[in-house]
Formats: sequence, C-alpha cells, structure tokens
Amino acid sequence: MTRPSKYVPTIEVMAVVNESDIRGALARVEDPEIRKPITELGMVRNVDIADDGSVDIGIYLTTAGCPMRTEITERVTKAVADVAGVGAIRVELDVMNDEQRTELRKSLRGDSAEPVIPFAQPGSLTRVYAVASGKGGVGKSSVTVNLAAALADRGLSVGVLDADIYGHSVPRMLGTDAKPTQVERMIVPPIAHDVKMISIAQFTQGNTPVVWRGPMLHRALQQFLADVFWGDLDVLLLDLPPGTGDVAISVAQLIPNAEILVVTTPQQAAAEVAERAGAIALQTRQRIVGVVENMSWMEMPDGTRMDVFGSGGGQAVAERLTRAVGAEVPLLGQIPLEQAVREGGDAGTPIVLGQPDTPAATALRGVAEKLAVRKRGLAGMSLGIDTTRHL
Repeated sequence: MTRPSKYVPTIEVMAVVNESDIRGALARVEDPEIRKPITELGMVRNVDIADDGSVDIGIYLTTAGCPMRTEITERVTKAVADVAGVGAIRVELDVMNDEQRTELRKSLRGDSAEPVIPFAQPGSLTRVYAVASGKGGVGKSSVTVNLAAALADRGLSVGVLDADIYGHSVPRMLGTDAKPTQVERMIVPPIAHDVKMISIAQFTQGNTPVVWRGPMLHRALQQFLADVFWGDLDVLLLDLPPGTGDVAISVAQLIPNAEILVVTTPQQAAAEVAERAGAIALQTRQRIVGVVENMSWMEMPDGTRMDVFGSGGGQAVAERLTRAVGAEVPLLGQIPLEQAVREGGDAGTPIVLGQPDTPAATALRGVAEKLAVRKRGLAGMSLGIDTTRHL
C-alpha cells in the first residue's frame, strides 16, 4: 500500500522595497558629463514606491536640451532594477530651475564672484602640458589626442583643451560633435574616449573659420580654463597653435606652471623651428618636459626603415634645449610614420585605442607612460623666481 505523499506548500516572501535602498542604488549612478553621483548633484526629484513594488523616479536634468537624457534614464533604470523586489520602473525627467542650477554650480565651483583658473592655483595637483610645435604639419594634434587617450586608458582623469583656435581639429580626432552643456556661467565639457574636451569648434557653425585677434584669443583661452568645469584632473593637455604667438604667451600668463612638450619631425628645418618654440620657456620661465619626434621613419615591407623626413631632428632639439635652459630635456619618444595614425584621426578613434599593437601606437603609449608615472604634486612647478644674477 502506497503512502500518500505529504505536500508542503512553498510560501514566497516578497522582498519589501524601501526608499533608502532605491536611493542607495541611485547614489551609484553618475552623471555622464559631470562624473559625480546624481544624488550628490541634487538631480533626484522624488522616489515613489507602490504596493506592488513598482517605482516612480523623478530626475532633474541640468538643461531642457540635455544631450545625455537617454543615457541618464538608462543608467537610473538599470541601477534601480538591481534592487531586490522592484517591479516596474518609470523614470520621469524634469528640468532644474534657475535656483537649483545656481546651487549646482556653487556645489561644483564654489561661490566665487569671478571664475578662477583651478590649474593656476598654488595647491593644484594637475599636471598641465602645453603641446607646442614651431610649425604646422608635424602631427602635433595627433600626438596630443593619442597621448590623452592613452593616459585615460591607464585610468587617469584627462582633459584636452584645443587651444589651436584657427586650426582646431581635436573634436574630429576624438570622434565627437557633441556640444558642451552650460549651467549658468559654468560649461560642462563633452567626453569622448574618457577624455574631457573643449574646443572653439563646439561653438561655431559647421566649418566656419574663426577670425580673431590677440585680445579675443586670450579671452577665449581664459574662458576655456576658468568657465569649464574640468573636475579633478590628473592631466590637462593643451593643443597649442604652431609658433610662439599670442596663445603661447597667454598660456604662460594664465597657467605659469604649465610644462612645454615640444613636437617636431626629424627634418632639420622643422627641428630648428621647434627649438624656437621650446626656447620660449626661457622667457616665460616654464619647464620643458621633453621632446617627441613624430614621423621618425616609415617601416618597409622588408623590415627596413625609410627616413622620409631625414633623421636626428628630435635628438638635436632635445640636446640644444638642454644646453639653452640648463636642465635636462629628454627625447621622450620617436613615433613612426604610419597610415593608421591618419586613419584613426579621421575616424575619431586614436590609434592607441583602435590599433594598440602597431609600432606607432606602442611608441605613443611609451611617451604616455613616461608622463603618467610623474607624480601629481608641486615638484618641478615653476615658482616664478628669476634665478638670473643681475650685476
């Protein structure tokens, strides 16, 4: 005789959703542009939980035309969905009023009546590199963008300021046409490949040329440095225009602790011009961090190298600048001439990310590594003291 089986019903205990759990999940959601938790930025309007576990969340956007509204919605939905017991999730987007935007700006930038340049302050720990060249066509912008991408790929917080007002090309090379978001007088820069970036190209229509003279260039550079919310950067790279003109002088005035990184090709004529660009440090009392020789050679199919633009220019610049400034100016790297560098720039994916194993990418990463291992701090920072003895 078969004994009847004993059926013990299973009682499912529904997890109780509470507001603190939801807000804890939202605290892990960062604003895509500002890179801070939305709870810290005052962007969470309300959290309402229904009896069936469904959740209604109100989120404030900084502006009505926020380009990241879809990404913010997705991030909020994903974070809240991980909370046990949550059912349907509905996200409603709202826009901050003027008072809320003022509070946001104050929380990020302080309550100073006039914007200040954070990198020029005595306690700033951001390494600022002004990438300079004597003449155009040496690949200065390509070097800048690839160094920025390589440094960001190492986990550093990196920004690029496209200071080449007339010949701006950084947005194209980083593959973005995104516009900055303005919160009162504060400008939030777009991010591409984990690099914060600002350029005059983001404020002009199409390919409209910029026709400005010295004072306007200085003011534009000052706004890019003071009005843009860069956050806590490890490294800021400035892509300077060729030569030793207004922008180079303005950089020295606005950020006296910026260090100069000279880019040249092996060609002797280019090296002589690059030397002049580096020697401006003698007048501005800035430090020269080193020299990068670009387009050093082209590797042939049979393994040999063709010196398309000659050889030795980078080392010659480093040696002459070392003698001129009385301190070592190293040759940080030699970058081979490769078609993939140009292709990556046109496609908006730097070669250090798109084809990291190529010789050019390897060389660029080597330069980035030398810059990355330099500690954040005040060591090596210009004190503005003229050590020349006057008799």
